[in-house]
Amino acid sequence: MTYADLSAESTAAGGSPSLGGYLATPPGPGPFPGVVMIHEAFGLNDMTRRHADRLASAGYLTLALDLFSEGGARCCLVSTMRSMLKGNGRPFTDLATARTWLAKAPQSNGKTGVIGFCMGGGFALLVARDGFDAASVNYGRLPGDLEDALRGACPIVANYGGRDTTLKGAARKLEEALTSLGIEHNVKEFPTAGHSFLNDADLGPAVLRPLMRVMGIGPDPESAPEAWQRIEEHFSRYLKN
Repeated sequence: MTYADLSAESTAAGGSPSLGGYLATPPGPGPFPGVVMIHEAFGLNDMTRRHADRLASAGYLTLALDLFSEGGARCCLVSTMRSMLKGNGRPFTDLATARTWLAKAPQSNGKTGVIGFCMGGGFALLVARDGFDAASVNYGRLPGDLEDALRGACPIVANYGGRDTTLKGAARKLEEALTSLGIEHNVKEFPTAGHSFLNDADLGPAVLRPLMRVMGIGPDPESAPEAWQRIEEHFSRYLKN
């Protein structure tokens, strides 16, 4: 597991000058399919690294990209969220750079997927039509003009929580849009799960965690294993075979 320095490629593309991420490499000689991982609003932390290690152990060369490379969440969160709402800006350049970098890596088989969680799930949905071979959207925010944003997208697997008060009805709306567009997909809402249910520990300031639980935010060890299995099966179908 190593730090990936994409600064030269990113600078040339007009992205973040200090762009980098956490590269988790599967065991064995490869080549491996690649996956760009997009973190939650808390940034590239130990939780994201554990998610990347999990995918690497399943056989995916996983680059957990740091969208806050230029100064951390305190400096970058607001501008990054604004870009997601607009559907353009530096984060999208950085994600395109990461996809190209990963596809050209010596250990790569040339195929790339994208996976995101929370804020990252919203980005994963928006870049699903930008050259990726498969996408995994986990409790990601839906764009306003959903069908327009999804037109031409790669196959998508999506996981949402039925107790997620921040995204009520999102799974149904996404399912309807993907069906209307004829995009291969598998969307599921887990009844007992809330937001961030794939995490294996609570995140955020300790003083806010009781409130986050009331809002339906936090791990759900009952639903997470099936959701991860769905992700791995989806990537296996479109990136390995």
